[in-house]
Amino acid sequence: MPTSLFDLTNRVAVISGAARGMGRAASLALAEHGADLLLVDRNIEGLAQTAGEIKALGRRAVTHACDVSQPAQIRELFALVDSEFGRVDFLGNIAGEGILAPPEEMPIETLQTVLQNLVVGRFCMCQEAGRRMLAAGRGSIVNIGSLASITALGRGHIAYSMAMGAVAQMTRELSTEWAGAGVRVNAILPAQVVNPNLEERMAADPSLKAMWLRGIPRGRLGHPDDIRGLAVLLASDASNWITGALIPMDGGNLALNGGATLRPPKS
Repeated sequence: MPTSLFDLTNRVAVISGAARGMGRAASLALAEHGADLLLVDRNIEGLAQTAGEIKALGRRAVTHACDVSQPAQIRELFALVDSEFGRVDFLGNIAGEGILAPPEEMPIETLQTVLQNLVVGRFCMCQEAGRRMLAAGRGSIVNIGSLASITALGRGHIAYSMAMGAVAQMTRELSTEWAGAGVRVNAILPAQVVNPNLEERMAADPSLKAMWLRGIPRGRLGHPDDIRGLAVLLASDASNWITGALIPMDGGNLALNGGATLRPPKS
């Protein structure tokens, strides 16, 4: 049984990207602490699998196929939240992807697509959840950003980094606007977390993993389950006085100076 500090019993969470990866991991962690969930993704089969695992925990799970880059679909999603649950206590804004291209070659249309995916869609999700939370006088929103929100990655990440920088500033602005009304907004900034896209990139370029690990003092890449504790913390009353925070989830990457020497990690 969860302690009262982290108890999410009867709270309602909306999680985008819930079919796999960090979205799935966060959804299961919240359900284990008592939350009911509305699960959002374009991957219908993956949604059904996540929902089945949540129901096995004795919690309610409703699934909805949605492209969270499209405001009209997001509004339909929150109409479903209203009809199925009548409230939303937590939003996990996780879904969204970037496109890599050298800045000197990238079509403007590609930049617009990435900004639509990662900025406009995330803002619309925050706006719809925020309106309901403001009316209720409480709520918590977590945006997934990236270390690219506050540092440069190179390697064709220009559109992704621009978008993630906007996500960081959106988080700060919304937290400032809404904190006095009881609505908290924070962001988690992961480093490299293993997912199918990352696995494809490492298969195409075997040198990538070693390069990334040189910048991670913890000595390993991230796993989707690494988000579980942060998700529960930020959804619960345990983080009642935390808002506007950009929280690295990076194995120490952000703290590392480029000229530092790493001690070999323990096996």
